[in-house]
Parts: sequence; structure tokens; C-alpha cells
Amino acid sequence: MELHITPALALLREHHLLDHVSNLTDFTATSVSYDSRKVKPGTLFFCKGNFLPKYLASAREAGAIAYVAEKEYPEGAGLPAIIVNDEQKAMALLGAAFYGYPQNDLFIIAITGTKGKTTTAYFADHILAKATDKHIALFSTLDRVLGNKKEDKFKSDLTTPESLDLFHDMRAAVNNGMTHLVMEVSSQAYKKNRIYGLKYNVGIFLNISPDHIGRNEHPTFADYLHCKEQLLVNSDVCLINAETAYFTDVYYTAKATSQPGDIFLFARHGADLQLPDGLAVDFEYRNDLEDLRESEFELTALTEKAKQLQLDCRYTTSVPGDYNEGNAVAAIIASGLAGATQADALATLDHVHIRGRMEMIPTKQHGTIYVDYAHNYASLKRLLAFLKRQTNAGKVTVVLGATGDKGISRRPGFGKALTEEQPDEVILTTDDPGFEDPLKIAREIDSYIDHERVSDVSFEMDRETAIKKAIDGSDDDDIVVLAGKGEDPYQKIKGHDVPYPTDVKIAHDYIAKIEK
Repeated sequence: MELHITPALALLREHHLLDHVSNLTDFTATSVSYDSRKVKPGTLFFCKGNFLPKYLASAREAGAIAYVAEKEYPEGAGLPAIIVNDEQKAMALLGAAFYGYPQNDLFIIAITGTKGKTTTAYFADHILAKATDKHIALFSTLDRVLGNKKEDKFKSDLTTPESLDLFHDMRAAVNNGMTHLVMEVSSQAYKKNRIYGLKYNVGIFLNISPDHIGRNEHPTFADYLHCKEQLLVNSDVCLINAETAYFTDVYYTAKATSQPGDIFLFARHGADLQLPDGLAVDFEYRNDLEDLRESEFELTALTEKAKQLQLDCRYTTSVPGDYNEGNAVAAIIASGLAGATQADALATLDHVHIRGRMEMIPTKQHGTIYVDYAHNYASLKRLLAFLKRQTNAGKVTVVLGATGDKGISRRPGFGKALTEEQPDEVILTTDDPGFEDPLKIAREIDSYIDHERVSDVSFEMDRETAIKKAIDGSDDDDIVVLAGKGEDPYQKIKGHDVPYPTDVKIAHDYIAKIEK
């Protein structure tokens, strides 16, 4: 991989990003990086994010050949300085060029939504693994899969990675023979221009509800919605859940850049839809059976373009929760648009396992423990409502916290969901507090709980202790819900990722200890 200065400058000019160049020389970069610790001779260095001039000095000493920034720095004296008006956009464009535009060699399905992205991604990944004989890459909140060897699979650090990492991994996937990619796309990826210029073959819009709104994220809900909608603007074919809030806004955003024939809508049978006149749903699904282990539903094509995909069938999924049926439907349709068949979906959906998503841990004497990533009002409410419908549980205990520094709107949302679903006991604890006091966050959640409806609320800031306390207080017919972290193996505390065993491991190990 390499990038010559002439086409690089031409690309920046084409997108009106180039301000000026100082100390211009004829060079070819043989490496790109935004991390001074990874610079080697021949590197084009990007001064991005929480940048300090000393990083440029380190990069220069390590052999950087030039740098890209929004202003010149004395620490880069003597190096060609490519000055741009938007560092993030420039990095995305030049990163794609350096890695030879690997997206052009992949059929890409991109997924956005406030909830359900990871579940949908795993459903689609499994279907397409069958359809393509395992030539499928996956970029998810949980895992990054670039190929079929053990070293090609690793945990993700961001839902949607930085642009240089994204295109590096796409190139690796292509080099590994992958032909398809399923990727989650966060609103922050658009807010921070990590995926500027990237196009998708199919874009899925699952839903939208208030989340990620706060001082370090989206300033308003309107901004959050706008960033989510950009996925549709950048997709050849759009697949939209017609039950989403703000459907009209979402649909007309898609229609602004896509022909009506390239927009597919799906919804649950009997849903109360607010569709513009003349607009019809392409697919509907009807729940046939659901329990705590699986869901069964019938998918029916209603329009001619939908019928051409030949996906009508009764499907069974191994991920419980009626709310996950819509995620499965989105994956089936998107995979069908990518060339998968009804048979591919039938053969795979009944054995999909997603770590930290509705994981059930049965016990002998302490009821049933559910571990789920539910981390906002909508997902917590749906999870508790589903468990309430499906069980004749005795006591229901919920263990949860809220993140610090971001997602501020989740705190009143948690209080509202707990008030509406009325668990018997709530233990408020720590969940990625960042630079905030976890007890202060917990007390803020508590302030939004109606204590006449949920009276038993306690505080335990050590999350492992909180989990053990919830299990100790539960009997045979009870339920313990561990919400928010899923399989996260760390706690974000004061700028550090502090290792954490995961809720699943803590629960499993403690049950094994006390139920010998």
C-alpha cells in the first residue's frame, strides 16, 4: 500500500478540503497513522482528535515523511505540511485511497439504530456465512472479523472504528478473500466524519429514540437523528423499519437520494403505522410463538419487488425477545438483497448466539439470571416488559448503572423504564463512569424513579458485589436482570479501560461457587 502526494492533493481539492501546502516535496507515503507510537519511516501522519504538538515531534523523530493537520506546527518544521479545513474528512478520504479503496471489492450491509444493531449484524453475518461459504467479514460493537483464521477475529474497541483502522481492516478482509461485509454504523461515526465518503450497498435503519445526547456527544435529538439518517443518504438500497419513530423524516431522507424502487419497508402485522398517502409496506411479519429461548414468526412479502426476493417463510430464531424478531427480519431482507436465499436463513437463524444479548443463566436455587446490553430507556423497557409477559416470576431484581461523560439522557430514561415496569428490587451500581462519580450518577437515576411504584432501591458501587447481592437475594422462581454491560470486559474509569471480568463470568462463577 502506498499514496503519492499528487493524487492525494487532487483528492483533497476535489472535496474542497485543501487549504495550503508548506514545504512541498515529491514523496510517496508507505504508511499512514494518527498514532505517533505506530509511526515508522515513510509514514504520512495525521494530527487528529485530542492532538498535542509533542505527538508530531515524536512522529517526526520516528520517520514521518509529512503531516496532515488543520494548522501548521513548529514541531513539524521541515516536513511537508498538508493543511486542511477538516482533518477527519481528509483522513477518511486519504485512508481509503492509501488502502486502495477496499470497499469497492465488498458487498457492504450497514446497520444503524438506537437499539438492535449488534443483534441484526449477527443475524445477517450468520445468514451470509452460509450463503457465501464463510466469505463474510463483520465489524460490530462486540467483534471484528476479517477472515476465517483465529488471528483474524478480535474484540472491537469502537462500534465504528476510526477511518484509518476501518479501511485497514477492510483491506485485510479483502486480502483474506472476503466478499461481503456486515457493519454497524454509529451516529458518532457520522458526527466525527470517521466514514466520510464511504458508500454502502444496503443501508438498514432500525429505529430512533433519544440516546447519546449530552455534552460530549450530540447536542440535540435533531442532530442525533440527522447523523443516523446519513447512512441512508450513502446507501444504494435502503431498508427501513416502518414502525420507527420519525418515520416520515427518515423515509424522505432516503427518498432524496434513492429511487422508490430501491427503498424497502418492513413492519409487524397490525402495527399502527403513520405512512404518507400512497406508501405501502413491502414486508410484514407476524409473531407465531415466543418463549424465553426462541421466537417464531411468519414473514410475508406484500409488494412485487419484495416477492422477487422469495423470502416468504416461517422462521425460528434462537435469540429470544419479540423485539428481536424485527432485527431478524431486517437481517433476512438485507441478506436477500445481497444474494442469500430463504434456505440460508432457515439453516442459520435458529442457532445464533450473541454474547451479552439476552444470555440466560439458569440456577438450581437462585432463579434465572438474564444478562443483556440494554443500556437506554427503550431497550430496558422492552427487555423488562418481555420478561414480565413470558414468566410467572416471583421477585424481579434489576442491577444497572449509567455511563459517565456521555449518554446523559439515559439516566432519566432508566428511571422512567423502571417506574413503568416496576421490578421488585433495583440495585444501582457502576457502569463505565469515566470521569464522573458513579454514586452521583446512581443517585441521579434514582431521582427519576417513582418510589411509590418501585420502593426497594439500593446502591452498591462495586458492580461485582452488586451482582452477588442480587443473586443472594433470589430464590427458585425469581429473576435477576444484569443490564447495560453485556459482555464488556472493562470499566471505563478516569480515562482508563480497567479490566472487568464481565457480568456473565461473574454470575457464572458465583453460581458455581454457592451451588456446589
